[in-house]
Amino acid sequence: MVDSIGTRIERYHSDVKRTKKSKNLSIAFNTPKLGFMAAKEDKNAGKTVFTTSKEVTVAKNFEEMNLKEDLLRGIYSYGYESPSAVQSRAIVQIVKGRVLISNVDVIAQAQSGTGKTATFSISILQVIDTAVRETQALVLSPTRELAVQIQNVLLALGQYLNVQSHACIGGTNIGEDIRRLDYGQHVISGTPGRVADMIRRKNLRTRNIKMLVLDEADELLNRGFREQIYDVYRYLPPGTQVVVVSATLPYDVLELTTKFMTDPVRILVKRDELTLDGLKQYFIAVEKEEWKFDTLCDLYDTLTITQAVIFCNTRRKVDWLAEKMREANFTSLSMHGDMPQKERDAIMSEFRQGNSRVLLCTDIWARGIDVQQVSLVINYDLPPNRENYIHRIGRSGRFGRKG
Repeated sequence: MVDSIGTRIERYHSDVKRTKKSKNLSIAFNTPKLGFMAAKEDKNAGKTVFTTSKEVTVAKNFEEMNLKEDLLRGIYSYGYESPSAVQSRAIVQIVKGRVLISNVDVIAQAQSGTGKTATFSISILQVIDTAVRETQALVLSPTRELAVQIQNVLLALGQYLNVQSHACIGGTNIGEDIRRLDYGQHVISGTPGRVADMIRRKNLRTRNIKMLVLDEADELLNRGFREQIYDVYRYLPPGTQVVVVSATLPYDVLELTTKFMTDPVRILVKRDELTLDGLKQYFIAVEKEEWKFDTLCDLYDTLTITQAVIFCNTRRKVDWLAEKMREANFTSLSMHGDMPQKERDAIMSEFRQGNSRVLLCTDIWARGIDVQQVSLVINYDLPPNRENYIHRIGRSGRFGRKG
């Protein structure tokens, strides 16, 4: 099909490298049972192949998991009726590794939007003792927004357990962190830098921590976060269970986890089988960079959508595109890491409430953020690697919905 300015719209196939150097946009939107197939690894690379552990079993429903009654009430109140594929496999393994067996670590990988946050949140709520007002579980995330979202999920699922949880993130008042930590929190969800700082200040006490969760582990263990993770890990008790969770787990990341994981149970999807079911993907090839904006305007006018996220590779491009959208009388919000935390929080709240149909952002929004009404993702710039591509388009089609 050809649009009004002569750009070609074609199915977006697996070879991301094919379009990496061209001036293209990629889009992902509503249709059933079509997904992105990640390119296969080089067969001659000699890398270790990680597969699902043989001992992993599947629970047919939440009742089979032997969860606390008040936790089950929270799960059903949250809207879950039956566990997703990763939940039916990983929750039992994480809980068993903490309660029945001493310190069994778990690596869990599943496609974006399949309920991974609830997977480790339910596991944490099952193993902590709310009668003990001390931090017993620590969740580290690569972005502040994701850390806050995880805190909200923990509080919602644990609403009948009287659980205390705090988001310990940069860009916020340190005094408030100190006050909340001194009061006592069962679960801390945070970013590595602020969490490490609170531990060094001795405001975050680690002596009762049972579980460390690394969410979006590939991003956390990339350069810049690795040393902060090690700083936090060094303060934890020897018997701390480590749970690693992500939609993508490159081989070098899996190999790196051997530094702080002991013979982990693996629940994995092979990278060459990683798809995003429920998403239909296309790319639009344009001959010149400056034609992208006209193409975007055509899409904005013709596509019927609930809400959309448009990704750019740089903060400067987000600001530029936001200004161009305003000049063209298109309403949109924009967000990136240079913005103050209060402004980012306000933008997230406005977008969640549906006050704007379009959010322009960098990859700060690509990791785990869930807004149910998002049905369209546009890559104004193609991401530099396929892992980020999967994370980006996974913002639509969350937990079985089409996108």
